[in-house]
Amino acid sequence: MVSAFIMIKTVAGKSDELLSAVEESEGITEAHIVAGQYDIIAEATGPEVYDVMQSVATRVRNLEGVSDTRTYICLE
Repeated sequence: MVSAFIMIKTVAGKSDELLSAVEESEGITEAHIVAGQYDIIAEATGPEVYDVMQSVATRVRNLEGVSDTRTYICLE
C-alpha cells in the first residue's frame, strides 16, 4: 500500500467547502484545514504509486476552488 500527502491551496473562502469534498474523494483517508502556505492537507492511499498520483491527486486537483496542489509520496 502506498501513502501520500497532498497539500492543497484553495481560492479565498473555499477551504471549509472543499474540505468535505476532499474527505469524500476516493482514496483519501484523512484531511485537515491548516494554517500556512497551503490550506488543506490530505492523506491518500492506494495499491500503487500510479493510483495515488494519477487517480487520487488528479481528482483532488480538479475540484472547483482548488488553485494548486503538491503531492508527496511517503518513502517509509
